[in-house]
Amino acid sequence: MLTKVYGSAVFGVEATTITVEVNIDSGVGYHLVGLPDNAIKESNYRIAAALQNNGFKIPGKKITLNMAPANMRKEGSAYDLTLATGILIASGQIKGEDKVGDYIIMGELSLDGSLQPIRGALPIAVKAREEGFKGFILPAQNAKEAAIVNDLEVYGIDHISKVIDFFDKNIPLEPTVIDTRKEFYESLENPEFDFADVKGQETIKRCMEIAAAGGHNIILIGPPGSGKTMLAKRLPSILPPMTLSEALETTKIHSVVGRVKENSGLMSQRPFRSPHHTISDVALVGGGTYPQPGEISMSHNGVLFLDELPEFKRTVLEVMRQPLEDREVTISRAKFTVTYPSSFMLVASMNPSPSGYFNNPDSPMTSSPAEMQRYLGKVSGPLLDRIDIHIEVTPVPFEKLAEERRGEPSKIIRERVIAARELQTDRFSDSEKVHYNAQMGVKQIRKYCKLSDESMQLLKIAMEKLNLSARAYDRILKVSRTIADLSAIQDILPEHIAEAIQYRSLDRDGWLG
Repeated sequence: MLTKVYGSAVFGVEATTITVEVNIDSGVGYHLVGLPDNAIKESNYRIAAALQNNGFKIPGKKITLNMAPANMRKEGSAYDLTLATGILIASGQIKGEDKVGDYIIMGELSLDGSLQPIRGALPIAVKAREEGFKGFILPAQNAKEAAIVNDLEVYGIDHISKVIDFFDKNIPLEPTVIDTRKEFYESLENPEFDFADVKGQETIKRCMEIAAAGGHNIILIGPPGSGKTMLAKRLPSILPPMTLSEALETTKIHSVVGRVKENSGLMSQRPFRSPHHTISDVALVGGGTYPQPGEISMSHNGVLFLDELPEFKRTVLEVMRQPLEDREVTISRAKFTVTYPSSFMLVASMNPSPSGYFNNPDSPMTSSPAEMQRYLGKVSGPLLDRIDIHIEVTPVPFEKLAEERRGEPSKIIRERVIAARELQTDRFSDSEKVHYNAQMGVKQIRKYCKLSDESMQLLKIAMEKLNLSARAYDRILKVSRTIADLSAIQDILPEHIAEAIQYRSLDRDGWLG
């Protein structure tokens, strides 16, 4: 008897439906074909034990299982439930051949028949709805994640016996239903880290607000203990809330690598990723034999924080140059190509020298200018060219630390950021690739960053007197445009230019020259 059941494979952030054909004939043998990996090949042991422990068995006949399309590599243990259901129906041990084709069935079996969570539940659910399947049967731990998708019945189960009863005895399963919009908006107002906890550092908080308003990449330079990491962790709390489409796209990426928390649905908080400086280039950008998203894709629609930037291997930093420009990563293999989105804000921090206290007369630990230049030389100019704001962070004095008064909360700062972003959305409404100021190219800069004679003269003097590099010119214009947007002013004024000039520390003579 021939039976067809349906599962799904995830490539990149998209799913492809897999047809599992189970044929049982006279003879003896168990043949699993269709390019399965070792985890799938080992499934017959898990399936045999799970069925036996629940009163069923793998029949002693010739069983052929084909995973179509047969030229596509399948991987992972999530097909256990798919294969087991097909074997039970094809061998006549249970009924259900009339309705099994209406469902995508996925899940890893334990030896007692209970189910383990799978990866990629969300993209699989999206594909199931697109292809007109009635429902999706999967482990209970992934049910809320898949239930984000509307117009698809999602059944979270914890044991194979429930699937058997559903098909054989028509005992209904309890669908998982969540109010996506309600859950999404409820968690927006509760950031884990808040700028109200930051004492002092008003200039740096202003910098972070500008970076958030214009989507600018930022680097913080300062000695140990000055608050660089603490400030970076609070940046997501002032970014505009994700739209539902952004949240769905972000959740899909995290679902593919199994990073969505169990029994949780749509991600509503912007991701914040902080990889260690020993990370490899493949782990950062993505890849592997079967390409998986890297840290920059996990940061999509959020923040990627690189602490102690010069400690990262130069090759690791260089692979970021293209994703920072294109906002996507393409990983090519001989037989296929996978593209992952990677639109993120880069926040980097570094000490100004190996000792961390360059130009600090109060510190006993000092470094020579030559040591400092060698240290900073680990970070390439082309990478710094993609960072709009450079700001020096100084230690907070005791008087500020001892203050009981709390700082301005993230909620208030975010309101200003959202207002500035709305201006930019209107400004770039006719452009598909530009949505905020940091994404402006030369054409948009010339159109939207026109300067008065006074502003142009101020910029010229700064370029000459402060020995600012040529790369700083466009960056200053972009940042000054954002500063003007925060003030809801259409024209870029001299004071906006003056403030933006302060945020190019590494372009000044004596740093990177």
